[in-house]
Amino acid sequence: MEKKVIGYFEKSDQAGQAANELKGKGFTEISILGNENGGKKNSSRDTNGMSFENQNLSDGTVTGGTIGGLAGLGLGAGALGALGAAALLIPGIGPIVAMGPLAAALGGAVTGGIAGALVDYGIPEERSDFYETKIREGNTVLVLKTDEQKTDEVAKMMKNYGAKDVRVH
Repeated sequence: MEKKVIGYFEKSDQAGQAANELKGKGFTEISILGNENGGKKNSSRDTNGMSFENQNLSDGTVTGGTIGGLAGLGLGAGALGALGAAALLIPGIGPIVAMGPLAAALGGAVTGGIAGALVDYGIPEERSDFYETKIREGNTVLVLKTDEQKTDEVAKMMKNYGAKDVRVH
């Protein structure tokens, strides 16, 4: 039976290092969600001063500093492509960097938010709300889908890189 292992990192580079190790161990369904605002109050401008007012929310297009934030996850360009990187603007949260299977789910999350995408992915609503709050605060969330037999291994690897509140669903 497939399970999801989820946890959050206070430092995005730790999430990137964990994702790299997990990918190196053969895990492929890795998703990373991070808030480019880093816990700052949301503004209508990205880190390059570009206004978000003209960004297309329906197709998840955001430019400028958000895309640059992908490098902060410590993943090389090849890994970014392999994980399906996307930059999105989520109302009420701001610019989000998303990679992996959840990146596509978040493309339609303009109304449902991050918690809605996590619920759709199989994370219980209460925990999804918790992780959305963590992203809103500037943390990075890593979610990995794996076989039930491998969840302990995945959780241990995530914790070794500083993951907090690691849960299996």
